[in-house]
Amino acid sequence: MFESLPIKLWNEDDRPREKMALKGRQNLSDAELLAILIGHGTPNHSALDLGKIILSRYGGDLNSLARASLQDLCTVPGIGNAKAVSIMAAMELSARKKECVTKVAKIITSRDAYDQLRGHMEDLNHEVFWVLYLNQNNRVVGSEKISEGGITGTVIDVRILMRKVLERLACGIIIAHNHPSGNLSPSEPDVKITKQIEHACKLLDVALLDHIIIGASGYYSFRDENRL
Repeated sequence: MFESLPIKLWNEDDRPREKMALKGRQNLSDAELLAILIGHGTPNHSALDLGKIILSRYGGDLNSLARASLQDLCTVPGIGNAKAVSIMAAMELSARKKECVTKVAKIITSRDAYDQLRGHMEDLNHEVFWVLYLNQNNRVVGSEKISEGGITGTVIDVRILMRKVLERLACGIIIAHNHPSGNLSPSEPDVKITKQIEHACKLLDVALLDHIIIGASGYYSFRDENRL
């Protein structure tokens, strides 16, 4: 197989490091990202092969991989202590990034909302939909992922969202989703779901304060653009 060749013999566009430099990190598979961490393979397996073996060992689930111990990783043929430590360090950085929510007294600007949510979605290659629950003083009382979809979209059930709003006793909400493509302009479905949620919120006397679209290079605010 082509992948059994040493990576240095591959076409430049196919090498994980070069591919990241040319096309961006979002265009690399999980196995390719692991290959960069692994660095080099063995006589029988390229670094990409090892990345795929590791993912297979943990069912393709990065959360399971993140919970792996040093000893577990070192049982993968070709993965020694140094490579395992590199993988664990990357997993820990990712976990800390997602947990690092900016502490603000309350949401005042769209930037505040963006800073609260960006760590959950800006680097993903598929769409997710999040909501911030706010009290009457616009203080965050909770946040959660409502849905998760594919590369081009995610389905939002407005009824489920409103039920969660009532359960939280929220006075206001800010909704957000990501555009993996990097294009921050709202699509027609984005505009449609925003209007649906806005209508549902009005019926429940809940304020829809903003809809934020997040990409790798920044964000778009429906409120800032006077579309709410």
